[in-house]
Amino acid sequence: MSVPWVMWDDRYTAYDFGPGHPMHPSRLDLTVRLARELGLLDHDDVRVRPVRQATDEELLSVHTAEHVAEVRRVSFDPSGARGRHGVGTDDTPAFAGMHEASALAVGGTLLACEAVWSGEAARAVNIAGGLHHAMPEASSGFCVYNDIAVGIQRLLDLGAERVAYLDLDVHHGDGVERCFWNDPRVLTVSVHETGRALFPGTGFPGDTGGPRAQDTAVNVALPPGTGDEGWLRAFQAVVPTMMRAFRPQMIVSQHGCDCHFADPLAHLSLSMDAMAVADGWVAELAEDHAGGRWVALGGGGYELVDVVPRAWAHLIGVVTGRPVDLTTSVPEAWLQHVQDVYDREGPTSMGDRGGRDIRFGRWEDGYHPEDPVDSAIMATRRAVFPGWGLDPYFD
Repeated sequence: MSVPWVMWDDRYTAYDFGPGHPMHPSRLDLTVRLARELGLLDHDDVRVRPVRQATDEELLSVHTAEHVAEVRRVSFDPSGARGRHGVGTDDTPAFAGMHEASALAVGGTLLACEAVWSGEAARAVNIAGGLHHAMPEASSGFCVYNDIAVGIQRLLDLGAERVAYLDLDVHHGDGVERCFWNDPRVLTVSVHETGRALFPGTGFPGDTGGPRAQDTAVNVALPPGTGDEGWLRAFQAVVPTMMRAFRPQMIVSQHGCDCHFADPLAHLSLSMDAMAVADGWVAELAEDHAGGRWVALGGGGYELVDVVPRAWAHLIGVVTGRPVDLTTSVPEAWLQHVQDVYDREGPTSMGDRGGRDIRFGRWEDGYHPEDPVDSAIMATRRAVFPGWGLDPYFD
């Protein structure tokens, strides 16, 4: 009987752009420490699996040879980086061992995808993955290689005919969308803050796929300030309907937690509670539409102590079949580690709302054109739903 896999390797923390960079590897270490303290990794029906580096051949299934060669070159001599192929920029600085660390994150996602597709694993989570901005020819937005695209391409090579990719990061999943823009076998759905206010400036409702894959790119571009109620309403108004229409054989999801109200780089206003609710919804979608086949990945998230570890510990709990109650106290041993190492206090609860429910209106209960979130939802539904024979106004 297959069981859930948690992909982990201590070498993941070598993906390090240096002091002061928002994407610090402490967020990965703190997440796994918290998951262990919560007891999520201590069960006989959970496998913590080691990973390997992706080979050049695997990377080249998505990335250009020139890009891989440049990453390899600066890995030996970071001082020689000149911004070619997006390597050595302010966003994505070069560092020693960049290729090896990046290929390891890709390898974790590859192994997860292969194991779930074959049935060796029931489902899997790789918090070091989710590097959705990397393009075939260049690094971008803190992402050196695109582990998601390499993993999805591997699924297609293994015979998958329909793979759904769901991106819940506050930033548009532009790199994955680009890789499969013209491939009707891949549905990309991205729920994000509008590109009019946030990097990478893309992901508008009218961006719906290439000529050979029309209506397979779905973009929900939400206004700054969107909170729990609006974000969950947007999810429910678009994502389940598209999954029913597409009938995926497998779901790959990205769970960047930079949509949290405390994240320093974006402008949405979600609580931990809303993100945990969405984790559970993705699990349900995988059960309902993909035979339970699901690979969940990390992504963005730059409040390194209060947000990322809790968000991804919740994700690990959902993937492993033991969701963490939002009123659970954060373990004292973890808080002491945070105090000792980072000289700060950590969050005391696994949720932000004190157990209060999130009340949001279902789309079928009415559309409010004067509401900015509803207007954003309707723009997406009008752009994509008719191509699937769906009514934008009614489910």
